[in-house]
Amino acid sequence: MSKSAEDAGMERTKRAASAAKMDPLRHIKPSVRSIAAYTLAAREAAVKLNQNENPYDLPEAVKRRVLDHALARPWSRYPEFDPKELVERLAGFAGWRPDGILAGNGSNELIEALLLVTVGPGTRVIIPEPTFTLYALLTKVLGGEAIRVALGPELEYQADELRRIRHELAAPVTIVCSPNNPTGGLLPADEVSRLCDDGDGLVVVDEAYHEFAGQTVVPLLARHPNLVVLRTFSKAMGLAGLRIGYLLASPEIVREVNKARLPYNVNFFSQAAALAALDEWEVLRANVERIVASREDLLYRLYRVPGVRPFPSKANFVLLELAEADPRTVFESVYRRGCLVRDVTSYPRLQRCLRVSVGSEPENEAFLSALRHALEERRFGRA
Repeated sequence: MSKSAEDAGMERTKRAASAAKMDPLRHIKPSVRSIAAYTLAAREAAVKLNQNENPYDLPEAVKRRVLDHALARPWSRYPEFDPKELVERLAGFAGWRPDGILAGNGSNELIEALLLVTVGPGTRVIIPEPTFTLYALLTKVLGGEAIRVALGPELEYQADELRRIRHELAAPVTIVCSPNNPTGGLLPADEVSRLCDDGDGLVVVDEAYHEFAGQTVVPLLARHPNLVVLRTFSKAMGLAGLRIGYLLASPEIVREVNKARLPYNVNFFSQAAALAALDEWEVLRANVERIVASREDLLYRLYRVPGVRPFPSKANFVLLELAEADPRTVFESVYRRGCLVRDVTSYPRLQRCLRVSVGSEPENEAFLSALRHALEERRFGRA
C-alpha cells in the first residue's frame, strides 16, 4: 500500500472514530431527556369526548364575520405587537384592569411564560396531584422541583395540607387548577384567599373551566398581589382550534411575565375570533348553561350504572372509576362503538379511571349506550 493510501485510510478511521464519539444529545439537559413529552395519540371518532372541547361551535354568522375581517386586511403584515383592543375588551369582560392582563396563544403559552420567569434550578413548585400534567413537566424542564400534594380520599382539594406544605417550604409558586383537570373538583375562593395570605409566594389559579363552575377568584386580585389567574377561550368560548388565553395579575407581575412572551404571539385571526366571541357572550353563556345541565344529567345517569363510580364535577367533563372492569378494555370497546373518551389510567391514583367530556345530548346518549355495551361484554364474556 502506498504512503498516501495508508494516510487516507488512517484519516478515514480517525473520522469514523470521531463520529462514533459524537453525541449531540448530551447537550440536552438530562432533566429533559428523562421525561416524556406531553402528547395525545390521534384517533378519529364520530363522537369525540376526549379533550374537554365545547360541543357547540360559534354561530355560522359569527364565523363569517371573522372571515370577512380577515379577508379585509393584508396577511403579509404582522399583527399588533400588543393586542390592545383585545386586552381592553378582556378587562371589561373579566372585571380587571388592562395593565394587569396579558393575552397569549392559549393559556398553555402563558403557563410556560409564567414559569420561565419564576422557576430555575431547585425552585420548588407546589402542585396538587393528580392534575394537569403540563405544570410539573414544565417545572422539570426548567430545573425546578415539583412538590406533589395529594388530593383527598374523594379526590377533593385538601386546602389545609396545601397551606401547610406551602408554608413549611416557603414555596415561590403554587399552582391550582380549579375546577381541577381531570377530577372536576373545585378549590373554594375563600381557601384561595387563605393561601395568598399565608406567604408572598405566587398562587396561580388555572381557571380554564371556571364558567362551568360559577366561581372565579378574579375579584380577589384587588387585595392579593401574589395571585395569578389563567383563563382560556378553548372551553366555554368554543375556540379551542384558534388558541387564545389570557393571564390576570397585578401590573407588576404582568410586566415581568411579559418579558418571556414571544413577539407577535397572538395572530390577527385569533384576535378577531376572540373579539367576536366576546360580542356573542350571551349566546355562548346559554351554551355553557346547556352543558352544565347536561353534565348534571350525565352524572345522575352514571350513578345508576352498576360498576361505575362518577366523581362530582364542576367542569365540562366527568371522571369515572370502574369497580371491576378493566378501564383500557372498556376504553377500546367504547371506541369501537364510535365514542372516543380519555384514558387517564397513567395518572397517579387514577389507574381505574376514564374521563369523558360532556357533549351534546345525542353524544352523551351515544356514550352511555357504548359504556353499557362495554360493561355487558365483560359480564357475559363476549366482544
